[in-house]
Amino acid sequence: MDAIYSGLADRRSIYALGKDIPVSDDEVTAAIRRVAELVPDAFNMKSQRVVVALGEKQDALWDAIYDAFGGKVAREKIDGFKAAHGTVLYFYDNAVISTMQENVPAYASNFPVWALQSNGMLQFSVWTTLRAMGIGANLQHYNPVIDDTVKEFFDLPDTYVLLAQMPFGSIEAQPDPKPAEDVDARVVIAR
Repeated sequence: MDAIYSGLADRRSIYALGKDIPVSDDEVTAAIRRVAELVPDAFNMKSQRVVVALGEKQDALWDAIYDAFGGKVAREKIDGFKAAHGTVLYFYDNAVISTMQENVPAYASNFPVWALQSNGMLQFSVWTTLRAMGIGANLQHYNPVIDDTVKEFFDLPDTYVLLAQMPFGSIEAQPDPKPAEDVDARVVIAR
């Protein structure tokens, strides 16, 4: 259990990211593929989609995101994400959800919710895995403003719905310690 708790505690939002990660791109992408394979999805629908931007695509992606905002987001902020080694982009495929809704109409309204839940598990699992590899990350939500830009940039189907962007890279500075919390305010134990 200690390894699980340690992994959960180490996963933090790290904003000071660089390009010099301690493992190869192949190791990172293999880990992301494995996590995507293992994370559950209701009815095993496999609604999650992931795109990993590396190298020149990483830099060009954040330039395109900056342009999509027409200067309404500070260049310095975008450059902080661009400075990372790569970015994991998280989507769900609405075509999968629509098919499930047609095939199992009794649960039609639940499939979009379940897809979001599964994607959240995927995001958290990838984030924790990256941290275990000595890589820092943070999670951004510039969608829906950047949706069309991202789909065009990666030539993705219209059925892909962008949920989050996760810049990742070398840890250039540690985050401040987390403040103490009374977790009992959020967790009720009933016996």
